[in-house]
Parts: sequence; C-alpha cells; structure tokens
Amino acid sequence: MKPIESLHNDLQRLKLDYLLEHCEQAADTAARRQLSHIEFLAELVRGQRDRLDERAVTRRLRNARLPFVRTLDTFDWTFPTSINRSQIQNLFHLRFLREHGNVVYLGPTGVGKTHLAIALAHHACIDGNRVLYTTAIDIVNHLVAARQANCFARELCKYTRPPILIIDELGYLPIDQQGADSLFQVVSQRYERTSTILTTNREFKQWPKTFNNDAVLASALLDRLLHRAEVVVIKGPSYRQEGPQQQ
Repeated sequence: MKPIESLHNDLQRLKLDYLLEHCEQAADTAARRQLSHIEFLAELVRGQRDRLDERAVTRRLRNARLPFVRTLDTFDWTFPTSINRSQIQNLFHLRFLREHGNVVYLGPTGVGKTHLAIALAHHACIDGNRVLYTTAIDIVNHLVAARQANCFARELCKYTRPPILIIDELGYLPIDQQGADSLFQVVSQRYERTSTILTTNREFKQWPKTFNNDAVLASALLDRLLHRAEVVVIKGPSYRQEGPQQQ
C-alpha cells in the first residue's frame, strides 16, 4: 500500500475528516511556501479544530431547541419607549453565568423580551455553553404529566441540568397548584447552581395571581429567582401590531 493510501485509511479510521480532505493540498502549499513540518502540521490541526468547533456550535444550537434565530444586531432599539440598552449589551459578556446568576426580562407583550432572551441564548451557545429553551406552560404540562406517570424526578432533571434554561412567557396563562409546585422545583433546584433566563409580562407583585393565588409560593420562587438576578424592564406598545418582524 502506498504511503498516501495508508495515511488516508488512518485518517478515515480516526475520523479526522478535515485532515483527510486537505492533507495533500496542504502538503503542496507547505512545499511552495517552504513551511516547516511543525507549521504544516499546525495549519492542518487548526483546520480540524475549527471544524470540530463549528460542529459543536451546531449541536448546541440544535439541542437548545430555540424556536427561531434572533441576534442582538437585529433588535430594533428605537421601538420600545423605555429600555436600558447598555444593561442589555453588558449581559452579552456573560458574566452572570460565572456567578450562576439569572436574567429576567419584564415587560408587556410584544416589546422584544423573547427576542432578547433568544439572542442571549444564541450568543451563549456560540460561546460554548449548553442551553435549553422552553415555555413556562410547557414545563408545567410536562412535569404534571410526569408526576402522573411516576417519573417526575427523571423528567425534572431535564430542566435542572442545563447550565442555561430559558423559561419563556411566564404569566401569560394561569398555573394551578400542582403546576406551580412543579415550576418551583425547577427554580429551587437550579438556585445558585445554574443560570435561568426568564421572560414575563407580569410585575412581580402580580405573580401570586399567576400561581393560583399562592402568595407564599410566589414569594419563595421570586426570592430564589431574583437573588443575583439582572432584571431588564422594557416598556412600550406591541411590536407585533406595528412592525413587520416578531419580537
């Protein structure tokens, strides 16, 4: 077997696809540029590393289950009547993750809360973090069904393990006692261990109404959620009624 054939077989067996595709071309380029063996090898390995990094980002984004792609660059800063732009931009440094802090986007329907939450999650995925997106109602429905099927602990782990959990649309629909208890378990077990990004259209004083008028549970949930939390308050009319793009 020729050396190049042996090399191809070994690279294929090791699943080093970038090296397999580019080794001969890279060798010709190295000869023309008179690169050293180390420089030649470094360029090939760098290409393989970059490909693995791209695949890892793609995998994290797929596993995050983001409903659509949004970025900070596409956010319309002119539409909200009140928004702290520098506060939001600073969140994209991701310092809150190192402190296991949370982010709460608070404002009426259609002011861009979900857009900003997903943009932050997208950025975190690219930066190397695992994310899971869900809605408050989906968590409740899933965990209530899990209780009935006697697999609550196992299903709860799906929401407590991700380093970043997005809980979207809290407050849009009322939650009964069993659902409120389930959601509290999620927030409680994530407390000071991981980070949660949450969007809500209800002011904090109105949260008992969302949780079956249980003021004690709402207070306990807020206490854990808001400790080390960055609260982003946005005001304005609904962008969906005025603009061409959902926020």
